[in-house]
Order: sequence, then C-alpha cells, then structure tokens
Amino acid sequence: MRGTSSSTAVTRNTLRQQIADALRDEVLAGRLQPGQEFTVKQIAEQYGVSATPVREALVDLSAQGLLDSDQHRGFKVHQFSVDDYRGMVEARSLIVDGIFRHVAVRGSGGVHGQSLVSVRRRAEEAARAARVGDLDILIGYDLRFWRELSSIVANRYISDFLHRLRVQAWVFAVPYLRGDAQVRDWLWNGHEDLVNAVTTGDADSARAVIGAYNDHALAWADRLER
Repeated sequence: MRGTSSSTAVTRNTLRQQIADALRDEVLAGRLQPGQEFTVKQIAEQYGVSATPVREALVDLSAQGLLDSDQHRGFKVHQFSVDDYRGMVEARSLIVDGIFRHVAVRGSGGVHGQSLVSVRRRAEEAARAARVGDLDILIGYDLRFWRELSSIVANRYISDFLHRLRVQAWVFAVPYLRGDAQVRDWLWNGHEDLVNAVTTGDADSARAVIGAYNDHALAWADRLER
C-alpha cells in the first residue's frame, strides 16, 4: 500500500510539472494572452487530466508571478507593466554585475569543458534566431542559454531567481514583439560575445556585453511608452 501511494504521488507531481511547463509555453508563445481568464476545469478538460494536478500547476505558476488567482473566477495570465519590465531589467542587471565583479575578484582563468560547449551551442542558436526575428525558436534557446550560463558562474539560488526574472520579462515582451514589424531590430543577439568573454575569463568584457544588453532592453521599454 505504501509503495502504491508513493508511486501515485510521483505520477501526480510529474503531471503537475508537465502541465505547468505546457501552460508556461502557451503564455510565452502568446497563445494565452495577458489578462486572459480560465478555470481549473477548462484546463483539465483541455489536457484530459484530473483537476488536482492542474490546480497544483496553476498555483505553482501563480507563485512564479505568471498567473493571478481569483477565488471566484479562477485564474488569469498576469499583465506586467512597462515599469514592471524596467524593474526586472534593473534587478537582473544588479545581480549579474555582482556575479561578474565576484568572478573578477576571484581571478577566474576562464570557463572550459563540456558544460560550456552546450552553452555555446545555445548561444549560436539563440543569436541566429534573433537575427532573423524567429521568436518561437529564440525564446526557448535564450532561456536555456541564460539558465545554463548562470549555473556555471553563479550558485543555484541566484540561477533560479534570474531564470524566473527572464521568464517574466519574456511574458511581458511577447505580445508586443509579435505585432512589431521591426522585431529584428529589438531582439538582442549578443549571446556569442558573452560566451567568448566567459570562456577567456574576461569579466570586464562580460559586464560590458551585459550592460549593452540591459541598455538595449531599456531602450525598447522607452520605445513602447513613446
């Protein structure tokens, strides 16, 4: 009996994560729009599963700031403002600058090995997608690039926090970028430059690349307001 209960819990937790991942992808793809409302029942019917893992997945996404919960109306996709976006950029800027200042003090001789091979591959694919304006390809590679890179140069807690900020930033940006005829001009493609700086242990160059990245993001936010 105990083994069966444990197996059921594992299956439910796995399903919970799969549903959360699928819904996050729906939001990032722009198929679930900011402000769009839905219920546990609707999502459960859509995926053909019971209500329990769906409710747990939606609560998880609410905790990540991607959904808003209403006791009587269900859930809706959170609507971030331009000021929210600027706050995300500022937060990640301060944290990442601190990371590379720490790297400079430690005197890292660069990062090598199989882990960086994977990061470089993500960088190449993300940069290529940005240059041609392919959001569907870019978002996945961009998130994986930053997640893998931060896991190399920072601890897990910092890496998790930065990943959450980047997901939120993409959730804000996607609805605007998909309707922008000049989208290629506003997609950052400096991933490879950053990998090169990390590879050689050049913390100053890495900070310069990230500084340009954040300036680019803030300039885009200014354009939205204009």
